[in-house]
Amino acid sequence: MKRRGHLRLLSALMVMLLILAGCEGAAGGDNASKASGDQIGNSSDHAAGKPGENTADSQLTPADPAKTYESRTLGIIYPMANSTYESITQHAEETAAKYNAKLLVQAPDEANLEQQIRIMETMIKQKLDGIAIDPVDADALTPVINKAVASGIPVICFESDSPRSNRLAYVGADNYETGRRMGILTDQLLDGEGMVLVETGMSQMHSLTQRLEGLLHYLNEHTKIDVLEVRYNEGSETRAMTELETMIDGHPHFNAFLGLDFISGASSVLIWKAKGLKRNLITLGLNPDVEEGLRNGQVTAAISQNESNWGETIVQTLVKASEGEAIEPFIDTGIVELMPAEE
Repeated sequence: MKRRGHLRLLSALMVMLLILAGCEGAAGGDNASKASGDQIGNSSDHAAGKPGENTADSQLTPADPAKTYESRTLGIIYPMANSTYESITQHAEETAAKYNAKLLVQAPDEANLEQQIRIMETMIKQKLDGIAIDPVDADALTPVINKAVASGIPVICFESDSPRSNRLAYVGADNYETGRRMGILTDQLLDGEGMVLVETGMSQMHSLTQRLEGLLHYLNEHTKIDVLEVRYNEGSETRAMTELETMIDGHPHFNAFLGLDFISGASSVLIWKAKGLKRNLITLGLNPDVEEGLRNGQVTAAISQNESNWGETIVQTLVKASEGEAIEPFIDTGIVELMPAEE
């Protein structure tokens, strides 16, 4: 892809003006960028985000150990089975126990719109006290989300939003800014020029569309970096491996690979190990594969949206909503940049 060259000074001035004006991005990143956070280190903070720190603490109140909570059943629907979501479930179950809540957690084996709709329909029939969903297709899931809300079940979205639905809140990070931050990291690692490969997940997933937009806009406007190819794994681990290997074979002289979803990140670590690649690998999420890749040098940098806090925040938000309390429409979990620890 072609770009229009370096505009670093203009970008910095625009960011400074935005900060001074107190502007904030819309929930889920529908507006452009916030503060730049351009520095690379072992970690870089955004929205008060240090690794593992819950940036939603100011909006949510932890369970009161002296209070007796009514029994309730809460549903969580993931886009697919993945190790990152297993970790989120563990934290959600620990939090649910404090609120006397039972969790019903379900996910398709691989990302599947029809299965998510069927799961939502079943939870509506079961009259759950609250549902959290990570929608694979924001528009296609809008009717069933609205159906749940109309039946009296509070619904929130996490990781990926369904902004046109009647969901009560979105829990997660600004996904446009996440993509933009990945562009900044890539810019700094490659000194503003080179060739990159990009892989992402579901082509209809709102969060992934935003991440890709943020990434490509930054690279096109502020660097001489060529994006050689963008491919979608559509939520399949097998396809993620195949697409990445195909891109590597087709563009053997690439300088960096950028993974915009959890599956791309984990798959790329495995390929880097198998092929012994020494190219830059920049990925999203902090699951066990990425953590190991950071330790062992396969992963050059990772961007986390503080996924380890999602489970706790989801449960707290659903409990609050099921008790009829007001909740903020955007509960920002923040963005953190991670690099291998210096020796």
